[in-house]
Amino acid sequence: MAWYPGATKYELQPESDSQPAIRPTQFIVHSIIAPWTAKRTYEYWRDSTNLESHFGLGYEGDLGQFIGTETRADANASANRRPDGTGAVSIETASNLQGSDPWTPAQVEKLIALGVWLHKRHDIPLRICRTHDDPGFGYHRLHSAWAVSGTACPGDTRVKQFREVVFPGIVARANGQTAPPEEEEDEMTPEQAKQLKALYDNREAAPWRYKGKDETRDAYDYLRTAARDISALKTQVAGLSAAVQALAAKVGDDVDTATVVAAVQQAIADAVIQVDVDINGKES
Repeated sequence: MAWYPGATKYELQPESDSQPAIRPTQFIVHSIIAPWTAKRTYEYWRDSTNLESHFGLGYEGDLGQFIGTETRADANASANRRPDGTGAVSIETASNLQGSDPWTPAQVEKLIALGVWLHKRHDIPLRICRTHDDPGFGYHRLHSAWAVSGTACPGDTRVKQFREVVFPGIVARANGQTAPPEEEEDEMTPEQAKQLKALYDNREAAPWRYKGKDETRDAYDYLRTAARDISALKTQVAGLSAAVQALAAKVGDDVDTATVVAAVQQAIADAVIQVDVDINGKES
């Protein structure tokens, strides 16, 4: 098995020793839909699933390797290992929870350096894969055979970066041009990336062990939870606004307390129904 000297080794066991050998002919880039460091990605592969990638890359350029590049990893569906023994090397890269942000300059640099090493170490040709089994470089959604049920990974912004910055950078450096590629200013600064990661890591305590021992939560689960919380907050705000308006309308009226309470309760109920219609498309 081959280990990249520019990555921190976080070896996954038993996968590293038990999974079959491959002859690497492709390099496929993914976004993991979480603002994770390389170590955190390793912990997820180790504790929460029996799938894995060869590499993980954090926002700040921290690169980890989990399985040798001549051993199968399970991130690319039919490209993991083909009947002829060829297979793809995979990398999961930190992203926001929507998979819509660009790679940071540090990530771009590490992707280029790793791509050059894979070209030199495994003779992966300097071209974008023309078909699902054509040797070369690519990104997860490039060919449908690389995903079980289709995918948008790594997102439109990163696909554009791959074609305009990352892959040309690999080709240029492999051919002896050492200057890093120019790139438009990143939408997310390293400090913002730290803040996003801190928000994610300091979430409510939840176990990250394999299903059957504890409930496993992933990035998508947190998105769903956030959406439910926002919906609940909108309902509460609508109810409070309706209450204030109902109370204001009764100021100075010669009415008893019960009438005011009834008017407020009705206003809240009407507002909650309207919010539910706006959010869910139907009355509760």
